Amino acid sequence: MTSSSPSPSPHDPDAAWRRPPEGEAVPPPPPPPVAGTPGQPRYAGPPPTQPPPAGWRPPAFVQPPPPRQLAPQDVDAIEAKEKEARTLTYGVGLVAGAVLVVLSCLLCSRVLF
Repeated sequence: MTSSSPSPSPHDPDAAWRRPPEGEAVPPPPPPPVAGTPGQPRYAGPPPTQPPPAGWRPPAFVQPPPPRQLAPQDVDAIEAKEKEARTLTYGVGLVAGAVLVVLSCLLCSRVLF
């Protein structure tokens, strides 16, 4: 699909990518813009930099104190509490499973009988 316009606008960003109309010669590419022309500011590059003074250092901040020692842990007590929690979790899971099995049996017996 080609779009043929009589003369593409020079400000049209897609003009360079459009095919020329049938039977018309391909126009030569436009000349590159000359630096310093009105409307085209010339880039002079970055401003010159100055090295810092000889003894300059970045500002130093007060260092925080080292971390404190953590409180000691009673590993045996932690293990005992974890064992109690695991037993409780298994117990709740067994009770929930038993209730689901009983409910399944009741529902199946209502459907079959």
